[in-house]
Amino acid sequence: MSELNIVLIEPEIPQNTGNIARTCAATNAKLHLVGPMGFKIDDKKLKRAGLDYWHLLDITLYSSLEEFFEKNKGGSFFYYTTKAKHTYCETSYPQKVFLVFGKETRGLPESLLVENPDTCVRIPMKEDARSLNLSNSVAVAVYEFLRQWNFPHLKVKGELHNLSWR
Repeated sequence: MSELNIVLIEPEIPQNTGNIARTCAATNAKLHLVGPMGFKIDDKKLKRAGLDYWHLLDITLYSSLEEFFEKNKGGSFFYYTTKAKHTYCETSYPQKVFLVFGKETRGLPESLLVENPDTCVRIPMKEDARSLNLSNSVAVAVYEFLRQWNFPHLKVKGELHNLSWR
């Protein structure tokens, strides 16, 4: 069974984290928040961005990167960065994966990138564009993982309910 984990290292903007929480809740992904964070977890903007999905969310908080890695030994980690040589769609994701994202203003610590060059991935964009919004980047990554695993445990077909428009 596939397991998707989204990791935000030192997120700074509550609205981004709220949007990411909503994506995680809607896709059965677990959310890991690694501090220090630029807001409090009860921030109104964070709650508003996540709307009414908080009861669907599996979330774990960590005080540091060291604590996160200590508690998640043996995972397969993929680091999303503009500095990677490989794209996110060139990667085959294993069943239990941690997709790791850095803070909005600085990205991931360079030490992680240097230590893990083979699992650093990027989302292609124009050469002179600095980066995508964090919540958009997470959504792209989440759905590529889910696509590769055939959208496990997700509703994949919709239906119209109101056909009176004819």
